[in-house]
Amino acid sequence: MEMEMDSGEKRLNELGYKQELRREMTLFKTLAISFSTMTLFTGITPLYGSSLLYAGPATLVWGWVVVSFFTCFVGIAMAEICSSFPTTGSLYFWAAHLAGPKWGPFASWCCAWLETVGLIAGIGTQVIGGLVIVIMLPLVAMTTQSASYVFTSFEVAPDSTGISSVVYATILSLLVSQYSLYGYDAAAHLTEETKGADKNGPIAILSSIGIITVFGWAYILALTFSIQDPSYLFDTTNETAGVFVPAQILYDAFHGRYHSGTGAIILLFIIWGSFFFGGLSITTSAARVVYALSRDGGIPFSSIWRKIHPKHKVPSNAVWLCAAICVLLGLPILKVNVVFTAITSICTIGWVGGYAVPIFARLAMEEKNFKAGPFYLGKARRPVCLIAFIWICYTCSVFLLPTFYPISWNTFNYAPVALGIGLGLIMFWWVVDARKWFKGPVRNIDVDQNGKV
Repeated sequence: MEMEMDSGEKRLNELGYKQELRREMTLFKTLAISFSTMTLFTGITPLYGSSLLYAGPATLVWGWVVVSFFTCFVGIAMAEICSSFPTTGSLYFWAAHLAGPKWGPFASWCCAWLETVGLIAGIGTQVIGGLVIVIMLPLVAMTTQSASYVFTSFEVAPDSTGISSVVYATILSLLVSQYSLYGYDAAAHLTEETKGADKNGPIAILSSIGIITVFGWAYILALTFSIQDPSYLFDTTNETAGVFVPAQILYDAFHGRYHSGTGAIILLFIIWGSFFFGGLSITTSAARVVYALSRDGGIPFSSIWRKIHPKHKVPSNAVWLCAAICVLLGLPILKVNVVFTAITSICTIGWVGGYAVPIFARLAMEEKNFKAGPFYLGKARRPVCLIAFIWICYTCSVFLLPTFYPISWNTFNYAPVALGIGLGLIMFWWVVDARKWFKGPVRNIDVDQNGKV
């Protein structure tokens, strides 16, 4: 008796690709990796202190809600496209097909490299660690801040940030939320390894956004309510030299009750553990993008990076390439603080900017040319895609802004320079050479009218 072909594999064949990766992931596994890629702790923890300093707790708390709301529009738009095109190439493959034969190669080229730059720059414990910290921290703290402080207190700190404009400070305060609320496209990169990907891919994308929204807000509230002395958090003489606010909040809470910082160190190990596992998830996602682009000849030495491990059926060479580049990019952070700001900005702009290309193409294309999958927006697609596209443009723009004044070599946001050079080289490569041979996704099988390979 012939086994029925998986719906995701059937659609993959229709799109011109044969099944090469092992399709064994369930919805739960795909959701777990997608959620881990969004990294609850690695997004909020490093930027919590600066966001609190810019405009106080109210914008930090409510900013998460606002950003989550607009992120849902991006997720919904991407879920519909993922349902129609369940391929590992995801964003760049979507861009190629949605932009049409004339603009498809250029759109996929831009999207692929934007996403690759963003993913590589970004490179269990999430849920369990989150619950432990969210529940334990407020219970351990000797005193907690009032609801009025957490939800309504707003104050700028021009002496520390050099920023006195209320609007500008509010915009910068939202960066922590915008930096944390992306990465859900990891579910799309795993669609060639997911069972029923045309249905489970969209579910994983939207579920990741929903879970991270709830857990992220709970984490922010737990930290903010547990602040013992707001004025001490940024004191250069405190236990963290005034530079690691979440760690100081943990230390103050445990030391105040138990006269020991051991509990704080244990919770920090949970956070650091999530950094590690989040990095693994991002590397998993990045490797799939590199593999997909190499499969279509879009990266130098593509024949090396598109090879599949004969036993495990994973793109092992692409994994090692991503890991090596991540290490090289991360090393300067150990010595130069502004490098971290630049990398977080480049990561966000590249990653989120990659979302904009297929969403705009979907917005502009004629509906008759779109083959809908199980998840279909119908008439709602235009307003949803328009809001999503505008929000992405806004997000990318604010990450190019200076974050401290006066501007000096030590406070300058180098993201515009680094991104300009990188994208300039990619566009130069396209104009001089790549446009002559890169035609976007390359079919490696043909399917007849009856759906047979």
